[in-house]
Amino acid sequence: MQVLQVQLEVGADPAEVGRARRWARSRLAGSGIGDDEPLAETLILLISELVTNAVVHTGCPAVLRMLFGGPGVRVEVADASDRAPARRQACGEDTGGRGLELVDGLADRWGWQREGAGKRIWCEIDRARKAESDAATSGAATGADPAGTVSYRQSEVHTSVREPRVYL
Repeated sequence: MQVLQVQLEVGADPAEVGRARRWARSRLAGSGIGDDEPLAETLILLISELVTNAVVHTGCPAVLRMLFGGPGVRVEVADASDRAPARRQACGEDTGGRGLELVDGLADRWGWQREGAGKRIWCEIDRARKAESDAATSGAATGADPAGTVSYRQSEVHTSVREPRVYL
């Protein structure tokens, strides 16, 4: 299986998040994922959250990677901070604290791992599952996520998985 990887260096400035979104949109279109597809919107939201977390919470430059191949798309953001990502509980009108909750709710799988002096946070979306999900929600209301979420820690790799892992 052939995997296409593209990457962008992101500066430690919150204004870089918009540049990362524009860059990602052009790369998604180049990979055959149209701007109007729900998959593209979900990926852009995930990218926005992960890049924002890296830039705002670490104050370090980061590297955004997208990997296309197999059944899905993988997004990775690596930074030089050794601080582990931490879920926060947003309250009411808070303008922050929802990023990792969004990632957990939108991605099929996500996690993080230490990498050198820093870390890499990643998430994956399966194209087929996303298409099925979009078709189901456009036809009728659905209940809670039947797969649930299972989190586990394995050495220094931290992962949240909704279904069996697929390597791209």
